[in-house]
Amino acid sequence: MLTSLAIRNVVLIEALDLAFGPGLGVLTGETGAGKSILLDALGLVLGNRAETILVRAGTDQANVTATFEFGNLPPLIADALAEAEVEAERGEPLILRRRVRADGGSKAFINDQPVGAALLRQIAPALVELHGQHDDRGLVNPRGHRALLDRYAGGEVAGVEQAWAAWRDAETRLATARAAVEAARAEQDLLLAHLAELTTAEPEVGEEQLLALRRADMQRGERLAGDLDALRQVWDGSDSALAQIRIAARRLDRIAGEHPLLNETLAALDRAVIEAGEAEDKLNEAAEALAFDPNELDRVETRLFDLRALARKHGCEPDDLPARMQQMRVTLDAIEAGDAEIAGLVTEAGRTGTMYRKAAEALHATRLEAAVRLDKAVAAELAPLRLDAARFRTAVTALPQDRWGPQGMDAVEFLIATNPGAPFAPLNKIASGGELSRFILALKVALAEQGGAATIIFDEIDRGVGGAVASAIGERLARLAGPVGGGGGQLLAVTHSPQVAARGGTHYLIAKSSEGTVTRTSVTLLDEAGRQEEIARMLSGAEITSEARAQAERLLERV
Repeated sequence: MLTSLAIRNVVLIEALDLAFGPGLGVLTGETGAGKSILLDALGLVLGNRAETILVRAGTDQANVTATFEFGNLPPLIADALAEAEVEAERGEPLILRRRVRADGGSKAFINDQPVGAALLRQIAPALVELHGQHDDRGLVNPRGHRALLDRYAGGEVAGVEQAWAAWRDAETRLATARAAVEAARAEQDLLLAHLAELTTAEPEVGEEQLLALRRADMQRGERLAGDLDALRQVWDGSDSALAQIRIAARRLDRIAGEHPLLNETLAALDRAVIEAGEAEDKLNEAAEALAFDPNELDRVETRLFDLRALARKHGCEPDDLPARMQQMRVTLDAIEAGDAEIAGLVTEAGRTGTMYRKAAEALHATRLEAAVRLDKAVAAELAPLRLDAARFRTAVTALPQDRWGPQGMDAVEFLIATNPGAPFAPLNKIASGGELSRFILALKVALAEQGGAATIIFDEIDRGVGGAVASAIGERLARLAGPVGGGGGQLLAVTHSPQVAARGGTHYLIAKSSEGTVTRTSVTLLDEAGRQEEIARMLSGAEITSEARAQAERLLERV
């Protein structure tokens, strides 16, 4: 609930610090005293547009700080703060602050951490529920009517949400599978042609590199053919150098024993013969490796160019062609298996769709039953609020299938008819400001056990009524202030009615004073004597009579 509100330099308010407690608090004062300024200031910390006109004349900025206290943060607030990475300790106050500069621009803070005004607006519904003469939010907005009815009914919305999620997931998987098979079928002929082409080619990993190396060797052999032939002639024929060395070695072998030097010469010749033989072997090996066969070179080049052309055609490297073939086989196999998979997914989508319909239909029945109870509960509140000729109806209508969702298959809207025989219409279409506020009060009383925002504010709900109707309004405001939030609720009412003011547990007097050209608004928490005097003023006007004081005393005693 709202525990304090600090205002600095907002319009007529120079400095104001207010403390609030649970129960019904009333704010009264003469017309034009500045009650709307308090609501404007509170609206700032709830994310309303920062207007420079709110900055008090002669100052450079306005500041508003509101403190809220909770046993546990409402889920809406906790989730929003966690997503925005704003720290909020459990059990600690939540402090909202807004600063508006006279030259434009504003800053917002939560627990002294800078935030955007959008975050304030996001958490505002869980903090304050404001009902004014021309309010188009809260209970008036049809967007929230279904959730309100569901809380009143105690319907199993979570089960419908889960069934919806399961159905959507099955439908999504079915659509994905169908799209994949359709896309594959559209390319089936092309895939078969490509696979046949690759199967005929039979590419292998590493083949392109081996062919490129073989081609390069043969091209070198072509260039070196003449030189290789000349070198081999060195070893061919009887007059070759190697032949002469062998002849010399045989002759030397017969006389080598005659002198040690001849033995050494023979050994040198033997080594020369051996090394020359090794050189001949290496030359022959090189010649074989570099052997140039025009037909073989043509075959190697044709194969190499074919592999590279296939790789370009399929947008990959030559070594990736075998994997591409396997991928094509998998895709073609998937087409064959696709019908079976789709049949299974059709069954799953049908099963989950049936589960969703059953859950949504059960919720629909619960809503219809709760709508009857809610209509009766609201109707019981209308007569005391001088709306006895009016009728209230909770309309639960079936939505077309394309608008079904996680909250079911229904649209819910609160409708009223203010005169006998008049057609039902949305709350804000046919009700005047005063009637609308009283309808909202009746609805809030009927929905009291379902809770709502931490703080509820009614702005001049009693405008244009008095006597018994005002007493009925006051009694219901006091009753509503009790159960809000589970027994320690808080409701603030800006009122011109003495009957409503007498019901307040706390009473704030808003007054305006002028000193020369300076005008200020102040707020005072009244004691019992002050309350009696203010209520007497509300009863009698400018001149407070003894009869008004006596009547004010009776009003206070009666409550």
